[in-house]
Amino acid sequence: MLTTKEAQTIQILKYLKDGNSITPLEALYRFGCMRLGARIYDLKQEGHVIRTQLVKDENSGARYACYALVK
Repeated sequence: MLTTKEAQTIQILKYLKDGNSITPLEALYRFGCMRLGARIYDLKQEGHVIRTQLVKDENSGARYACYALVK
């Protein structure tokens, strides 16, 4: 049986492989993942090449990461 961490990592990888990018807020809504950076780290340790882009929200000025799989 998979742990929550393993299940989230698999779901996020599938989502990225489908050509999508993901932000922490999307990960929370789609997969219940509150630690997207940690899951991305796990995927990178497995050998997946993932691009990180910092995005600035024009309304609030907040910055957040957006991750995408490099094919």
